[in-house]
Amino acid sequence: MSDPREAGMIARRSDGTIIRRPLSPHLQAYDMMQITSALSIMHRISGVAWSVGTVLMVWWLMAAATGEGAFAAVQWFMGSFLGLLVLFGLTIAAWYHTLAGLRHLAWDAGRGFDMPSVHRTGRLVLIGTAVLSILTWILALMFWG
Repeated sequence: MSDPREAGMIARRSDGTIIRRPLSPHLQAYDMMQITSALSIMHRISGVAWSVGTVLMVWWLMAAATGEGAFAAVQWFMGSFLGLLVLFGLTIAAWYHTLAGLRHLAWDAGRGFDMPSVHRTGRLVLIGTAVLSILTWILALMFWG
């Protein structure tokens, strides 16, 4: 008796030749010290963090619509050390995800696939994330209040 999962591993090329599809590598197959692997996984993590940030925004908007007491509670949390830490982390996630997304758009256009470009744009994403996150918070603190 054959394994039913085997059927999903069989494919045909455009000329009709039967081939076996490759298995997707698991996290253990990646070398996490490679910038390409680390940035890819961080892009996914930043997307999840950014999604969690939308939940906080909905909480803030619902509190604003609910009344003064609910809004004051959310504002207290956002102004607390933990709240500011969460907001700072979301700032990093937002900038990283945006810049990595722009990098992916360039790849979708067929640009930047050679390894020197991959490494250069990866470093630019990291540097841009740090600079833009810090600049965002400098501007926020200058105009806060």
